[in-house]
Amino acid sequence: METGMQRRSAVVDLGSNSVRLVVFEGVSRNPLPIFNEKAVLRLGRGLTATGRLNDEGVGMAMEVLSRFHAIARAMQADPFEVLATAAVRDASNGPAFVEMLRQSMPGVPVRILSGKEEADHSAIGVMCGIPGADGLVADVGGGSLELIHLTESGRHDATTLPLGMIRLADRSGGDLDVAKQLTDQDIDGVEWLSGVKGRPLYLVGGAFRALARLQIARTQYPLNIVHYYTLDVQEAREMTGWLQNSSRRSLERLPGAPRKRLDDIPFAAVVLRRLMKKLQPSKIVFCVDGLREGWYMMNVAPSCLSQDPMESVARDMCARFGRSNTLPEILWTWTRCIKPEETAEEQHLRRIACWLSDIGSHDHPEYRAEQTYLRILRVQGAGFDHRARVWLSLALAVRYSVDMSAPALMPSFTLLTEEERRDAVACGLALRLAYSLSGGAGGLLEGTSLEWEGQELVLTLTSARVTVKGESVRRGLERLGQALGVRTRFEVELAV
Repeated sequence: METGMQRRSAVVDLGSNSVRLVVFEGVSRNPLPIFNEKAVLRLGRGLTATGRLNDEGVGMAMEVLSRFHAIARAMQADPFEVLATAAVRDASNGPAFVEMLRQSMPGVPVRILSGKEEADHSAIGVMCGIPGADGLVADVGGGSLELIHLTESGRHDATTLPLGMIRLADRSGGDLDVAKQLTDQDIDGVEWLSGVKGRPLYLVGGAFRALARLQIARTQYPLNIVHYYTLDVQEAREMTGWLQNSSRRSLERLPGAPRKRLDDIPFAAVVLRRLMKKLQPSKIVFCVDGLREGWYMMNVAPSCLSQDPMESVARDMCARFGRSNTLPEILWTWTRCIKPEETAEEQHLRRIACWLSDIGSHDHPEYRAEQTYLRILRVQGAGFDHRARVWLSLALAVRYSVDMSAPALMPSFTLLTEEERRDAVACGLALRLAYSLSGGAGGLLEGTSLEWEGQELVLTLTSARVTVKGESVRRGLERLGQALGVRTRFEVELAV
């Protein structure tokens, strides 16, 4: 491996519809893909009728896998593994196809996952991307639908059903009414599903992601990020009805429409609609992490899964873009009085904000606030739901004196409640005040305190090193008081 290069790993997800190579860099709580390429093979087309892999798809697969093999080896990925799923698992010529792959890629493990193993990989991927996920995971592919029950204590029941998009289209002869009947029959046969009624439904897989992309475009949702995109049941029911009744041409006109997935859209909508009817979930959450990320956490970074993914991302960004890795903990203590009765979630967001509070230090001053806002809003990292993204983005933009009328802030004003926006602004102003006092030097900040005295917020200087009565500090304290709706006072209490 080249000098200075981090460890790399790679996995090929060989599915019924497509094949994808992902190369990950490093070993961390949040998988970092540095190469991601997909090819549509339709290996599972016609499998229901013939029992065999599609001949054209097999020929394409050999060419594509040869390329992927060369890329992974050139990038010195280790481990490197090929995971074959439903189509290869169920086809009569699946074993022969796998043997051809092994001969063309000597030394590369090629595994045919069982339905339970596939579901397990997907569940771990969801746990990676959505910490604390508790409900039903539904991972749809071209050949199968994997269902697995997640709770805080781990992974439980798992079932694979022949409801992948290619297979369902083949089984139903392309008739959506028949597809609904087949889906109901298959889902009704899963007895343990009654135990997850009323719980969240987590959707994984390309066809489900395509539903989210179309809904985001159609509703002009302000954040074009599928991961953690969440709908209530009424919204999801309306979405599936729209998708089942829309023409391909009308869907193609939407910005960013996933054209290669449009034939799958009506069948994906059917499967989701029937799942909702059966489960009556509390909410529907889309997750981009699945089988490949599950493989990474199982084979590359198993010891990292218990870490807080948001804090892991924030610490990494602090190390790359900030000036101090000790100041965040000091800020965490110093800002604790902003909201005396914080919930655990609010406290967590404030902690992450402290770790992210200096990531704009090297940006151009004229663009620092907006750049910080966008960097956090669009960060690639597991664990950041949409509310966390827009809250943290706003707080850190305020820390850098953002113009509150800037159009870039629109996602925060759209997705946060008035109270949430007020809390984010107060956090940002407190961080701005802390940096005005200390210049980013933790030792100076420790010579100050910010505390409540009755209904007043009092900034006290206790060290001669920081007896700063500058106008910027006074203005900063006043702005924080205005945001909180309280009076403020500035005191100097030097030790004798």
